[in-house]
Amino acid sequence: MMYSISCEELPDPAGERGAAIVPGITGLDPGVFDVNDLPNAFVQFTVVLAPGTSTPKATLVCSFNNNHADVTITELTTFPSTVIVTAADAAQKLGLTLDEVVRGDVFDLELLITTNGRTTRSTPLVIPVACVYSTAMSTGSFHSVSEDWNSEGDITITADPDDPYKVYVSGLEEMEGLVEDLGPLVMYIDPITYAVTVPRKAIASDAWGTWDNIAYEGTGLFSTCDGIYTMSFEISVDQGSWGTYAFIFTRN
Repeated sequence: MMYSISCEELPDPAGERGAAIVPGITGLDPGVFDVNDLPNAFVQFTVVLAPGTSTPKATLVCSFNNNHADVTITELTTFPSTVIVTAADAAQKLGLTLDEVVRGDVFDLELLITTNGRTTRSTPLVIPVACVYSTAMSTGSFHSVSEDWNSEGDITITADPDDPYKVYVSGLEEMEGLVEDLGPLVMYIDPITYAVTVPRKAIASDAWGTWDNIAYEGTGLFSTCDGIYTMSFEISVDQGSWGTYAFIFTRN
């Protein structure tokens, strides 16, 4: 996966601006500091430069909860360069103990790029303190509740054998007495942010003998610590849309 970050030039008192060096980050994995194992938590990524560009030095700096501390983590002089940042090292350089770091905190990593005596700053790479993604938490038997769609019942979520961030949902319309002959519903979990994307998909060709091809489309968020999906689905049929409804999937 490519996570690209761009740079904007810091204010130049002379008013002259040159071409900024734009780095990229590839292979970010994992994308969080694991709150359940902070002494061993780390993130790893590779810093690359666009073809045809160069810089003698890039400094990786870190801040905590948007405090703009900009403490130096490491300096890079060769590219591409693989970087490992541990939660323990980042906290120590920020003057923190790991006991002070809790779930929901965020570390901001930024690159300061120096070239021709000029420095540019990247947009932050945000590393949350959270639970590492696990298919044991994202799949299995769940209880679905939608108060505004007026539905409640059990569903099953399974993972794609080739992609743990692609999951299949079965049972959303079975709980309402329909046959999911076009299912399952496919959901994609972003491996960095855990945002969930659901392309429109019909899951039952017959909807109560009145409408055709009932379909779901939406977005949401997966909580890696408790396995809860907080979803928003537009529900539609060939004849039109019923609108958007909130769903909560909770592990049984």
